Amino acid sequence: MDLILPSSGLIFWQLFGFLALLFILIKFAWKPMLGALEEREASIDNALKSAEQARSEMANLKAENEKLLAEARLERDNILKKAQEASAKMIEEAKDEAGKQGAQMIANAKAVIETEKKAALAEVKTQVATLTLEVTEKLLKKNLSDDKAQKELVDGFVNDLKLN
Repeated sequence: MDLILPSSGLIFWQLFGFLALLFILIKFAWKPMLGALEEREASIDNALKSAEQARSEMANLKAENEKLLAEARLERDNILKKAQEASAKMIEEAKDEAGKQGAQMIANAKAVIETEKKAALAEVKTQVATLTLEVTEKLLKKNLSDDKAQKELVDGFVNDLKLN
């Protein structure tokens, strides 16, 4: 039974060794282990806080980027709208100017045509008058070569004058 039940001296020495080992571990190893654990816990907490702070900064940056992007889109839309308005205005002004120039050209052409028409009519009248005088002169020379014909012509003119 010696193997099953140890003797009291063995128990005493085992207890004494255990307590001595426990004292040495508490004195020299326990504090550094607790310090290392606390330090590790603090570093984990700091890492979690840093990660949370980075996450919140990323959320803020994302929100700010979205805001800037929305502002840029709005500004782009405004610029495009102004450009389209300016383009439409320039096209309208060009159309108006072209219409004015066209109307001016038509008026100038009408004036030139009217002037040329009057000049042509005046020339035709002059030519008709010249031809009429020439024809009349030839007829009068032929018809009034004798005195009797001249007298009949004068009487005819006088009768016409009385009727008018």
